[in-house]
Amino acid sequence: MKKTIITVVGKDTVGITAKVCTYLADNNINILDISQTIVQGYFNMMMITDTNQAVKSFGQIAEEMEMLGEKIGVSIRCQHEDIFNKMHRI
Repeated sequence: MKKTIITVVGKDTVGITAKVCTYLADNNINILDISQTIVQGYFNMMMITDTNQAVKSFGQIAEEMEMLGEKIGVSIRCQHEDIFNKMHRI
């Protein structure tokens, strides 16, 4: 299984989760785990996804997600699971 960590951060507005999840569904990317919070008007979401069935490359997905974030006013970042784990190891 190829896992990707997706983070979404920005000022809260209607439809952020819906737009991100629609992109994932349209690209055959399964959400394995999701956590989101809104703190004083700021939206923060972290997802663990399975990109095994995705037709597009990781680079293309990451670029399109970043462009989606710009369009909806948030920052969206994608990282391979192994890179994420190494960056956050104590």
